[in-house]
Amino acid sequence: MSKQSILFVLTSADKLLNGAPTGWYLPEAAHPYYALHNDFNIDVASPLGGEAPLDQNSVQMFKDEESVKFLSDPQAQKLVKNTKKISEVKAADYAAIFVVGGHGPCIDLASSKEFAQLAQDVSKLSGPLAAVCHGPVAYTITTKPNSTESVLNGVEATVFTNAEEAQTPYNDFVNILPFSPEDKLKELGAKFVKADEPWGVKVVWDGGILTGQNPASAGPLGQKLKEILLSQSA
Repeated sequence: MSKQSILFVLTSADKLLNGAPTGWYLPEAAHPYYALHNDFNIDVASPLGGEAPLDQNSVQMFKDEESVKFLSDPQAQKLVKNTKKISEVKAADYAAIFVVGGHGPCIDLASSKEFAQLAQDVSKLSGPLAAVCHGPVAYTITTKPNSTESVLNGVEATVFTNAEEAQTPYNDFVNILPFSPEDKLKELGAKFVKADEPWGVKVVWDGGILTGQNPASAGPLGQKLKEILLSQSA
């Protein structure tokens, strides 16, 4: 039986609102990639296509085996440096979408009509919509199939929390980010949940939406997505 395909989605945003560099977050791509790549074909897309900007702070902060391996893995690097344009990919080709975190999704994916349409089309085909850390905000303008209701409305979901953001240099939302991810999910009607303590692992699967709270949740989210897809195809 041929492998199913999963579309990893990366931000194309390379700057925060104050001009500081940003991009996709290394462990939030690396850990799910290695959880999934043996059982699924992995494609990567971004709003602009081509090489997606990597947040260099994440390279400096995360020296774990999988993150380091990802940076020198020829196949992984080919994918992130030659991303497809979101506007050019077809929902029918993918069993699921997974949005990698980093602050960038708040800047571009949250307002991308092309991404919202792709996500809705995948959802119509019963494909899970997954995201980790800041990634869930990518679904900000995605609506449920044949509805104007947010895909997150009434769904249990998590995202990088205000308490966690307050412990980083990025808690000045007015000058750095267009909004608080936690506040945005609540505004969209999500039933927001989180780990008992900041930086704890939290992965939530509800209503076709799979979300992880923070970098520590990325690997467990990848394992959960694998479990979901293999059970659906059994």
